[in-house]
Amino acid sequence: MNFLQRMKEGLERTRQGFMAKLTEVITGRKFDDSLYEDLEELLLLHDVGVEATAYLIAELKKQVKERKIATSDELRHLLQDIAGKTLGSKQPLRYREGTLNVYLVVGVNGVGKTTTIGKLAERFKKGGSKVMVAAGDTFRAAASSQLQIWAARAGVAVVSHADGADPAAVVFDALHAARSRHIDLLIIDTAGRLHNKSNLMQELGKIKRIIDREAPNALQEILLVIDATTGQNALVQAQEFAQIVPVSGIVLTKLDGTAKGGIVLAIAKEQKIPIKLIGIGEKLADLRDFDPQEFAAALFAE
Repeated sequence: MNFLQRMKEGLERTRQGFMAKLTEVITGRKFDDSLYEDLEELLLLHDVGVEATAYLIAELKKQVKERKIATSDELRHLLQDIAGKTLGSKQPLRYREGTLNVYLVVGVNGVGKTTTIGKLAERFKKGGSKVMVAAGDTFRAAASSQLQIWAARAGVAVVSHADGADPAAVVFDALHAARSRHIDLLIIDTAGRLHNKSNLMQELGKIKRIIDREAPNALQEILLVIDATTGQNALVQAQEFAQIVPVSGIVLTKLDGTAKGGIVLAIAKEQKIPIKLIGIGEKLADLRDFDPQEFAAALFAE
């Protein structure tokens, strides 16, 4: 099965709701204010967000006139084209050969951080990298044991302390272990207690300072994991975490389990943080590098 076909299947719930209604809205209609109002409502209902929706509608009106669009089919293709451009260019995970790479994984509890870390560990291990994971979420009961299960499955080393230990101490030990064992990639799990934002801010800030101090030459990615099924709450989480740490990329999980796939457009337009990975299923191969053009093609496919 090729990538586009798998993507279509992963986005099936979003496509079924969105494309069926889009076809209903634009078929046999005049391209007037009434049509654009209905399109605006449709986009907002599918969590495209206020800013992204306003931009899409404004661009659509402008280009319909410029390109002399006359049919509903042309209109759908034009909307796909504008959506693809709104999502920007492909920005894969950064990884540098011959040095330590550190991926700090952040996000609220329940979004799929541990699963994402396990899949990343397995992906890079299969690609020939020497991988280690650090159980930096010492707050949540069983977080460390869950990560150890994923690490064992991937066949990678794990550094952990007892529940309730200082997460920064775990990261410190993991960085020293990574250097002594010539690790290529260290992936660090973290707690996600947004309801206690001041503690989380202090904790993540301390972890970031330790990484900068103990591994100054390491390539760093700070990856925010967001659950796509939360819709507009995903925007709130992105805003909150971007205030705490310099997020370099977003991992959007559970896209296959939601009709709210439009949140991808909202994040791209409002947060200016690149979506680097998306989860469209349970298998290792279902954690995909995000390709904006292929996503738009899959979303608007009939």
